[in-house]
Amino acid sequence: MKKILFPKYCKFGPTTAGSCKRFLRFSSSSPSLPSHPRHLASLLLKNPASRSATQQIHSHILSSGLFLYHNFTSAYPLLINTLLRCYSFGDFPHEAFAFYKHVRRYSHSFDSFTYFFLLHASIALNSINPGAQIHSLTHKLGFHFHVYVQTALVNMYIACGSLVLALNVFDEMPHRNSVTWNVMITGLAKWGELKLARSMFDQMPEPTVVSCTAIIDVYSRMNQPQEAVALFRRMVVEDLIVPTGITLLAIFPAVSVLGDLKICQSLHAYGDKKGFNASDIRVANSLLDSYAKCGCIESASRFFEEIPAQRKNLVSWTSIISGFAMHGMGKEAVENFVSMEKVGFKPNRVTFLSIFNACSHGGLIDEGLNFFGKMIDEYEIAVDIKHYGCLIDMLGRAGRLEEAEKMALEIPCNIVNVVIWRTLLGACSFHGNVEMGERVTKKVLEMERGYGGDYVLMSNILAGVGRYSDAERMRSLLDERNAFKLPGHSLV
Repeated sequence: MKKILFPKYCKFGPTTAGSCKRFLRFSSSSPSLPSHPRHLASLLLKNPASRSATQQIHSHILSSGLFLYHNFTSAYPLLINTLLRCYSFGDFPHEAFAFYKHVRRYSHSFDSFTYFFLLHASIALNSINPGAQIHSLTHKLGFHFHVYVQTALVNMYIACGSLVLALNVFDEMPHRNSVTWNVMITGLAKWGELKLARSMFDQMPEPTVVSCTAIIDVYSRMNQPQEAVALFRRMVVEDLIVPTGITLLAIFPAVSVLGDLKICQSLHAYGDKKGFNASDIRVANSLLDSYAKCGCIESASRFFEEIPAQRKNLVSWTSIISGFAMHGMGKEAVENFVSMEKVGFKPNRVTFLSIFNACSHGGLIDEGLNFFGKMIDEYEIAVDIKHYGCLIDMLGRAGRLEEAEKMALEIPCNIVNVVIWRTLLGACSFHGNVEMGERVTKKVLEMERGYGGDYVLMSNILAGVGRYSDAERMRSLLDERNAFKLPGHSLV
């Protein structure tokens, strides 16, 4: 056998590598009878994630002169594509191109799958250059009429952010299938090109659940809930497209923003009928969260209790705690937090943010501070600015302004922001603490001078205790510095 070209590839794991090594040792004993490509492909298919086995077979192919034999020509594409697949979906996609370049010297047994895997390797590298070269090559080889390859090209350009090139390929395709349309529409939606994505969706000959879900999702994420719900209704009522669990996950945020309890109840019934609520905990958690945001904490609590204990995860517990928090039900939130710990779940930073909010709105100050200590000492979770904001708001609501100010002063400089001090300034205004209000206003203006609300709030604090000249002075500063004031507006 010739010298192994890639000696570093000859390290093996305990299981696959052993069988692969024995196979190659057997084949090397008879140089005139090279390993059958199907056998090599079979080894790769059994262990596609084994880098060492993949590269050992790669080395064997190159060193054994396998491609010089022509009696196994019909098996070449399978072996080539299998190896390319292992590389393109593995951790070293660049090796797919090196292998392809070498194989082209000996064989042209390539098909649409070959170029699909090479284009996927380009995506994995997050580089448009190799993909663009494959584009040129496939055009020369006649694959510009092949819908499978052209769809892969569209996907590659979109994944790399080259939307214009993706649209060019799409427009030049003589034939498109539903996958092509889905790739183009979901790709545009992913990059925030909502108008263009919707325009293409409206041109699609037969919309699919994938394309509908993609547009609904981007409407939800871009805070256009009415459009999301309207499209969902059209999808179900007019186009008779059956939603999937992913579709429900896309529409729930829009329903939550609208606060439409009837739609939430309809989705609940649909999820029960199709089995999504029982089989997909993500759907169940989204429904739970949506009920709470639609103002029906009773339904949220009842549905939470209906979820079997073994199916509940940390998101489930965090969602119900957050739901009680937004409804001012601090006691219930605390009880569920304790129950969550008893069944073995460890809270994360989002869970603690929810319980801090619950304690703040429920007036449970000591409980909130105890949770703060537990977060740091027991769970060793780093405190971020949102946690500090909740705690300062909690202390400020309760009138414990000195503690709130002390905590604000202890926030690390690298994360503190002006919102923290504005929160405390609002508490000073509510409780009429002029002395602290002046200190806090100074802090706020050191960080940002352009927001007029800070001047107005401090002016109101001063006027509230009869210091009208100081209040007028603060108003004058507002005009001198041309600070931005949010104009008032009528609700009718």
